[in-house]
Amino acid sequence: MTPQSKQRVLVVEDEKINRTVLVALLKDEYQVILAKTGEQALERLAADDQIDLVLLDVLMPDMDGYEVLRRIKSNDATREIPVIFLTALNSTNDEEKGLRLGASDYIGKPFSPAIVKARVSNLARFVRQRKLLETLAGRDGLTEIPNRRAFDQALLQEIARSLRNGQNLSLALIDVDFFKQYNDHYGHAAGDNSLKLVAKTIAEALRRPNDLAARYGGEEFAVILPDSDAAGGQEVAESIRRRVRELGIEHTQSGAAPEVTVSIGGITVTGRQGSAEELLVAADRQLYAAKQQGRNRIRWADLTSG
Repeated sequence: MTPQSKQRVLVVEDEKINRTVLVALLKDEYQVILAKTGEQALERLAADDQIDLVLLDVLMPDMDGYEVLRRIKSNDATREIPVIFLTALNSTNDEEKGLRLGASDYIGKPFSPAIVKARVSNLARFVRQRKLLETLAGRDGLTEIPNRRAFDQALLQEIARSLRNGQNLSLALIDVDFFKQYNDHYGHAAGDNSLKLVAKTIAEALRRPNDLAARYGGEEFAVILPDSDAAGGQEVAESIRRRVRELGIEHTQSGAAPEVTVSIGGITVTGRQGSAEELLVAADRQLYAAKQQGRNRIRWADLTSG
């Protein structure tokens, strides 16, 4: 499991020996972030919106765990993050107080390694499942960019808007060059990681809020650029092609370059120039031409005058 794929656990504990023990227990399965005080914990949460779970000591000198929990649950950005209290307190009143404030569970001190791992695992699984459910409707599970279903819906909407407003619409299909050979040589885990990096790079190359990048299927991606002329579309495509190559992902089995590259086929149309299926066929025709001409290149057709 790569650091990027690990869930992130914030451990808030003022005693060094307890921090050391918890890191040793969790580091193999989770990315552990440490805080020594309540204030540090809140700062970590404000700076990192990818934290999945918090292990929170109840008794701390500057701000106790109850107050930290109150602040976590009163903030819209953090209220959904599960919190496990770490405590030497054995009173049922203390436990009830924490649960009423929103704690998800308790772990008593001294720690039982099996209990720590089991309770963290249970809540981490819950967080992963919740996030998956949130993304199933429109996100690709591997790359976390919009999936084919979301792309198809967006394309229909943008065609209708283009027809209504008489605006241009640019569409591009992107294929990772020689990806089967990459998987065969480096393995599917490396292939998955490469697809994640390529997807992130494509999404970051888009410049406007309404532009959309999606995983079209396998090693293929698609980009919708509303109200974009052919020159603008080609500029974005060239930015994507260049950025992907600059990732420098080694690909010794490629016939296009020593690193991972992409081929791109695009078109620019107006909404009245065809259905979604017809536009995709036209873009795919350009992608095929780019691949036939040697890959790691762009082929674009301006069809607005047709």
